[in-house]
Amino acid sequence: MDSLKSKLPPLGQLGPFIALVIACAVFGATTERFFSGENFSLILQQVMVVGVIAIGQTLIILTAGIDLSCGMVMALGSIVMTKFAADLGLPAPLAILCGIGVTTLFGLVNGLLVTRIKLPPFIVTLGTYNIAFAITQLYSNAQTVTDVPELMTWLGNTFSVGGSNVAYGTVLMIALYLGAWFWLRETAAGRHVYAVGNNPEATRLVGIPTERVLLGVYALAGVFYGIASLLAVSRTGVGDPNAGQTENLDAITAVVLGGTSLFGGRGVILGSLIGAVVVGVLRNGLTLMGVSSVYQVLITGILVILAVAIDQLSRKGGR
Repeated sequence: MDSLKSKLPPLGQLGPFIALVIACAVFGATTERFFSGENFSLILQQVMVVGVIAIGQTLIILTAGIDLSCGMVMALGSIVMTKFAADLGLPAPLAILCGIGVTTLFGLVNGLLVTRIKLPPFIVTLGTYNIAFAITQLYSNAQTVTDVPELMTWLGNTFSVGGSNVAYGTVLMIALYLGAWFWLRETAAGRHVYAVGNNPEATRLVGIPTERVLLGVYALAGVFYGIASLLAVSRTGVGDPNAGQTENLDAITAVVLGGTSLFGGRGVILGSLIGAVVVGVLRNGLTLMGVSSVYQVLITGILVILAVAIDQLSRKGGR
């Protein structure tokens, strides 16, 4: 019995999957349309932007940090790439790279302020959230960019699998998660991320450059926000200056529900994907049941508090 228990994953890793199974069972029993390929495809399309943002957020939270600016940085990236293409006439690939470059720059600035000036990540990213919001509104004149090249919306196209339409953006999201999972699990650089989150001082003493690791994590998170910018454009077909105002909290929710500890050093990045899908399933199922969106937000908030409470209790139990 003890040997079987030792082989099972920790409850923090199984929890998100169990929650997903329970949610699917409940909504499948109460709504006729839930268990359909088209509905599951729709859920994945709805979560792909937040899902990719959550990859960057997971990396930062693994180092015991947090990024409140992620949603607005994503929105700024989408405005930059669409306006560069529509107004400046840049080729779509170059405009996309410029958008990702801007989001990466914001990530780098966040990292420099955290590592060089030793400012708390919460304060730094709260400041850059407002800066990104202001730049987005000023640069776009608070107007939606509609003249978007077809290449920027290609990831929103779908292909048929078993009679269901699957978006190319969904495939990209899953591929990014698998790549990030492999990097964190199988490479020295990925293991350094966990080490910094567990004990930065001990990590520094064994010769790992903790500041360089943190700087790289924030910059890499910026790259993921840029990719999420492209997914947002491909999903909506426009550059929306009002996007990104809730995605930061949605991404944090996905990471926390996915079992990553807010105290750093613990978590599996694939759990963040499950966490994002759990939130998508909850909102989709409650919508099919005709439940008001206010109650959807309420339930999501309760789940976040429960996830953090379980994490805190498990940490105390492990001492």
